Amino acid sequence: MNTQKLTIVIPAYNEEEILVNSVHRLIDIEDQIAAKEAQGLQGIRADILIVDDGSKDRTWELVEQLHEDNPRVKGIRFSRNFGHQSALIAGLTEAVKTANMLVTIDADLQDDPEKISEMVDLYAAGDDIVYGVRNNRDSDSWFKRTTAQGYYRTLHLLGVELVPNHADFRLMSKRAVETLLKYHERNLFIRGVIPKLGFKTGEVDYKRTPRMAGESKYPLKKMIAFAWDGITSLTIAPIRLILILGAFACLLAVAMVIYAVVLKVLGMSIHGWSSLMVSLWFMGGVQLISLGVIGEYIGKLTTEVKDRPRYTIETILE
Repeated sequence: MNTQKLTIVIPAYNEEEILVNSVHRLIDIEDQIAAKEAQGLQGIRADILIVDDGSKDRTWELVEQLHEDNPRVKGIRFSRNFGHQSALIAGLTEAVKTANMLVTIDADLQDDPEKISEMVDLYAAGDDIVYGVRNNRDSDSWFKRTTAQGYYRTLHLLGVELVPNHADFRLMSKRAVETLLKYHERNLFIRGVIPKLGFKTGEVDYKRTPRMAGESKYPLKKMIAFAWDGITSLTIAPIRLILILGAFACLLAVAMVIYAVVLKVLGMSIHGWSSLMVSLWFMGGVQLISLGVIGEYIGKLTTEVKDRPRYTIETILE
């Protein structure tokens, strides 16, 4: 029998309306897990680590109060907003020092926290990574549901391993987290990298619920940027698509030259100013898009070469 420690990592940004209730609920769930003692695990210890991602409201004040009331609640405060993925990495980096099991979940608890108990059971049975997977998207709008499914299909076609309908609600073992943290790139798309780790995995299904209060921290603009980051950080397929498109355009140009020569030999006048201008605009657009995609990769490469820190920690409540 092994004594294990469970740490729940919560990235939080402007979550003053729901943070206290969420933490109290998670503490109750941890107590239930410790009392149940999952198969093969005895004396489970548990705590919570909140990463304040540069909130502008009273989130950090609430974290300090929660820590004062209950030492099991710990906190990390960023000097400014560095983003959700950086908050996750910071939390995992700190928590893995003492924890054997690490669960990441958003502060709004739209992902069902009651499933953490099942995750711990699967960990006890030998799974190093347990994904929380949504079994339906009824709570999403038609637009969000359609675009999400299209995104997963696109990544699959590009050769990216991704668990469909899984966000950042998961349990990872200590060795799985330590392996993840060896990936040092600045633009780390966590949910795309974890399937590459190669450890034994399991899944628990859950139904996502509406937020109790507050607004989503992922509006359409951020979702699009996040999706694009996922594509460009996991695959060079867009560059290859540009190459294919360029080759096709060259073949089309050769065909048009042959067509023009044939018409000239036959003595037929060549009309088509409109088609010529359309072609020029089309090729100009393709070139600008191509330069943009290539520039995106060069920009990411520049960021990696600079090797700047992912985040700056202002305060740690241990």
